Amino acid sequence: MNKLLDVCKILFVSICLFSYPITVLSVESNEILSDPELEERARAISKNLRCLVCRNENIDDSNAELAKDLRLLVRERLAIGETNKEITNYVVSRYGEYVLLMPRFNWLNWFLWLCGPIMLILGFIVVIWSFKNKSKTNDFSLSEKERQRIKELLKD
Repeated sequence: MNKLLDVCKILFVSICLFSYPITVLSVESNEILSDPELEERARAISKNLRCLVCRNENIDDSNAELAKDLRLLVRERLAIGETNKEITNYVVSRYGEYVLLMPRFNWLNWFLWLCGPIMLILGFIVVIWSFKNKSKTNDFSLSEKERQRIKELLKD
C-alpha cells in the first residue's frame, strides 16, 4: 500500500510538471511593458506574427531567440507610438509576408486563397461525373448468343 502511494505521488508530480504550460515561459518578465494597454496591443500583434524558427507558432508563444527579438521589436515600436498596422508592415517589410500567420488577401496571393475552394468544387464535380458515368457503363445487357452460351454452361 505504501509503494502504491509513492507511485501515485510520483505520477501526480510528473503530471503537474509536464502539464505546466510552456507558453507561460515564452514572454519573459523583462519584455512586458509597464502600460497595460500597450502590452495588450503588443500581445495582439505578436499573436498574428509567425515565429520563423518554429514555423506555425506565433512569436508570443515561442521560446526561440528570433521570436524574443521580434517581441522586443514590437514593444519598442509601440513605445515609439506607432500603430499596430505600421508595426506589422515594418515586420513584413523586413521578413516578408511569410511572417504573417494570416496572409493578406491581395493580387499576389489571391490564387493561394482561392485554390482550396476551387479544388473542393472540382473534386465534387469529378465525383458526381464519375458516378454518372459509372451508372452508364454498367449496362450489362447480353446478346441472345451470349445468353444461350451462359445457359449451356450452367446446364453442364
